[in-house]
Amino acid sequence: MSFRVVRSSKFRHVYGQALKREQCYDNIRVSKSSWDSTFCAVNPKFLAIIVESAGGGAFIVLPHNKVGRIAADHALVGGHKGPVLDIAWCPHNDNVIASGSEDCVVKVWQIPDGGLTRTITEPVVDLVYHQRRVGLVLWHPSALNVLLTAGSDNLIVIWNVGTGEVLVRIECHPDTIYSACWNWDGSQLVTTCKDKKIRILNPRSGELLTEAIAHEGSKATRAIFLRHGLIFTTGFNRSSERQYSLRAPDALGDPIVMVDLDTSNGVMFPLYDPDTNLIYLCGKGDSVIRYFEVTPEQPFVHYINQFQTPDSQRAIGMMPKRGCDVSTCELARFYRLNNSGLCQVISMIVPRKSELFQEDLYPDTLADEASISAEDWISGSDADPQLVSLKDRVFVEKGGYVSQSQSTQLTVTKKSNVLDKMPPRGPKGSPVGGAAASTTPSATSNGSASASNGTSQSNAPVSTATNAASQPPEPIVISGVSEQALTDLRTKFEDEFRKLKAIIVKHENRIRSLEATVKAMADRGLTEPDAPLLNTSTPSPTIVGANQSVSNAHDDQHGDGGGHYTSTNLAPDEV
Repeated sequence: MSFRVVRSSKFRHVYGQALKREQCYDNIRVSKSSWDSTFCAVNPKFLAIIVESAGGGAFIVLPHNKVGRIAADHALVGGHKGPVLDIAWCPHNDNVIASGSEDCVVKVWQIPDGGLTRTITEPVVDLVYHQRRVGLVLWHPSALNVLLTAGSDNLIVIWNVGTGEVLVRIECHPDTIYSACWNWDGSQLVTTCKDKKIRILNPRSGELLTEAIAHEGSKATRAIFLRHGLIFTTGFNRSSERQYSLRAPDALGDPIVMVDLDTSNGVMFPLYDPDTNLIYLCGKGDSVIRYFEVTPEQPFVHYINQFQTPDSQRAIGMMPKRGCDVSTCELARFYRLNNSGLCQVISMIVPRKSELFQEDLYPDTLADEASISAEDWISGSDADPQLVSLKDRVFVEKGGYVSQSQSTQLTVTKKSNVLDKMPPRGPKGSPVGGAAASTTPSATSNGSASASNGTSQSNAPVSTATNAASQPPEPIVISGVSEQALTDLRTKFEDEFRKLKAIIVKHENRIRSLEATVKAMADRGLTEPDAPLLNTSTPSPTIVGANQSVSNAHDDQHGDGGGHYTSTNLAPDEV
């Protein structure tokens, strides 16, 4: 007699429940871009969806209480000149969102409480560095205002949004970057690339720690860091069958688990819940959402169930745990868009009879507060994300979490950027030119600028007269032009100005002479036939009478060598 032992898990009976149509969002023109992105981002305050927009790129931002049919002329966030490819809400400020576009620019926006009342086109800051389209934006989990962007120029750039400067540039990828993900404390980075490899990087130095082949297929792959350090990937095999794998960072080339799923063509996006170790697989163009539980026992990745819908999904977003309804034992909430423009809201629920707070389902979750500053992180400090309990939190009517902290305004303190043209450096690395060196702020480990309070401190050393006198003078170079070249150019311009001034003076003398002649004619009552010839060679006008010979008039009007004109017959175009 054989006995089948059923695995014990509190998530075995998780089921999906779709909200009624009047509680969903309708008439949304979701983007038709072929880029592999979720096209949707959610936080406890807003829902953001990339939409089709003529004459550039845009996305729509909707408060959670604005459900139903969305007006066709609803306000947008539309400052990009090309289609928007990816958006991401800041985990430490629910009013700040970043967007990457085909126009090679990353923009960071501040959304007012209550949503948009008009279309906005002016971001808080423009992050310009990439040379090709930007298809990935990702915030740091614990450091304030640290943003990662990846573009089709095969570069990964890490920014300090609070100052608008580039912190790190990583260029170890030979082809298009498909995905990137921070580990739990943001000390490492995992990426997937078009060359089929998965890489683990040091995000501060860009050093490649390890790499291996992720999946044999040529289609896009995705990889995420799990909370306890393992890596979960999705991709395709050589037969174009979709598969997922679980790997250890120290043995990337030897997967712990590799499972084939089906033969669909859509890229699978793994959405991870670090509180419950549940992974939801949402494929582009699929009509199902599969969910798995990762455990330390064989087979490590346990299939639980799937949520089936009649329509295929075009975009999907996952609500953070802070926005879930604890009164109904809601573990996750998905916002799923189909091609008809309907954004369907799906709740993943654990069936419990008790209405009390379920502590086993809701451990402390990610808070909306940063653990360290951007300056501390780039200087080498690491910190786990801040956690918060959902038991004593305030909830709105639909069961969403409301932060107890006041919403802060994102302020950007402009600093010297690596994109700026810097003066040449001396033998010891100091900038040439005391003024330029003394006004350039330097980032320090204790934080020289903070976006939370909008203040900045400059810790740059002040050059003294002794140091300036001890060093020999060097040629000053401004914007790549030497001092000698500037001197020659100034001399040339001065000569041109002198010639131009002489021409102006000549014409001014002629005009004054003509004005004096006309005035004298008016005083004497002469008409034009009475004075056929005019003398313009001298400042005092000479009136030629009718009885005076023309030859005498010509004799009196010889040039005086002072550059005056001696012609007595002036054509109209010479005046």
